[in-house]
Amino acid sequence: MSEFWLISAPGDQENLQALERMNTVTSKSNLSYNTKFSIPDFKVGTLDSLVGLSDELGKLDTFAESLIKKMAQSVVEVMEDAKGKVPENLLANGVDLTSFVTHFEWDMAKYPAKQPLVSVVDTLAKQLAQIETDLKSRTAAYSTLKTNLENLEKKSMGNLFTRTLSDIVSKEDFVLGSEYLVTLLVIVPKPSYAQWQKTYESLSDMVVPRSTKLIAEDNEGGLFTVTLFRKVIEDFKTKAKENKFTVREFYYDEKEIKREREEMSRLLSDKKQQYQTSCVALKKGSSTFPDHKVKVTPLGNPDRPAAGQTDRERESEGEGEGPLLRWLKVNFSEAFIAWIHIKALRVFVESVLRYGLPVNFQAVLLQPHKKSSTKRLREVLNSVFRHLDQVAAASILDASVEIPGLQLSTQDYFPYVYFRIDLSLLD
Repeated sequence: MSEFWLISAPGDQENLQALERMNTVTSKSNLSYNTKFSIPDFKVGTLDSLVGLSDELGKLDTFAESLIKKMAQSVVEVMEDAKGKVPENLLANGVDLTSFVTHFEWDMAKYPAKQPLVSVVDTLAKQLAQIETDLKSRTAAYSTLKTNLENLEKKSMGNLFTRTLSDIVSKEDFVLGSEYLVTLLVIVPKPSYAQWQKTYESLSDMVVPRSTKLIAEDNEGGLFTVTLFRKVIEDFKTKAKENKFTVREFYYDEKEIKREREEMSRLLSDKKQQYQTSCVALKKGSSTFPDHKVKVTPLGNPDRPAAGQTDRERESEGEGEGPLLRWLKVNFSEAFIAWIHIKALRVFVESVLRYGLPVNFQAVLLQPHKKSSTKRLREVLNSVFRHLDQVAAASILDASVEIPGLQLSTQDYFPYVYFRIDLSLLD
């Protein structure tokens, strides 16, 4: 299981023997794997200050857990089609999260134990707050990038009636710069190809003979060019409609097409660079977005990339991690490490408040072997340490005992200090 219980008991002889009994029972019954959890001696200060820190650490614990969950989700979003590799990117100090927790050592360089507890907590709080601020700005920028890309992508979706044609047509398909002539694009249903070839020249006066060419087609029909005199455009459109041929309102503007293509390339490049170019998943479709349900195939120009084909060269350019993934990996590690340090501080503070001074307690990390054994494990712990709070423990172990105004259960009370670390929240 990716769940840990962090507990503590007084460090006197009686309770050390209780810990040994706990280890024996949990080992024989295969309930959990237990290891000592080392926490340094801190400057305690006053009990009043510890009470305040207890509340503050509780809030900071919740904030830190929420933050690392958000960061883990951001890694999932950035890695899109490589979600199977997400766990290997969610590490703490270069090792997997379970190993870090089970081999935890207090970072004296980053969080000096000689400093007052208030200062240590303040350092952790400021560190996490800065990470959250940076996360918001970076994920907002990435979300804007994705939205802009999706908006452009929508233009490349659909059939010949609705999709953009800028990635299908080329300059050679049109008569440009003529005062009298113009090239129109006409969508012809597939069953009507022969009819179009026979009739397009007679749909109106002044149609240039043999000027039609099929330049692209999808499942429903084909996109044909036809050149005619400008003054008969409206008449041609009317006659084409009568024959169930559809004239697409499109005029070739080289500057606009170039701008749209450059914008798409820029957004694709920016998005790829946030992760890793070779691993970015482009949504399906068109020449820019491979494998849409509607496949549009340009004809007559082998040098022009076909819509619906995959441009492997462009996708495989530029190996290496992008800045967003790199930042997420580094700062997820920092936030997770800070979170486990906060757990250690909570154990320390609660142990002093519960067991008193001088500081003398032993912290233990338990990893339940399976979810079905957690109830039995809790019963064992409550039984072994019932002497730490005889009255409350008795109310748990003997349902017949009632304490007015006090409602306790094995689900919400422990006669020992207890905190839970649930790594399954990051799965």
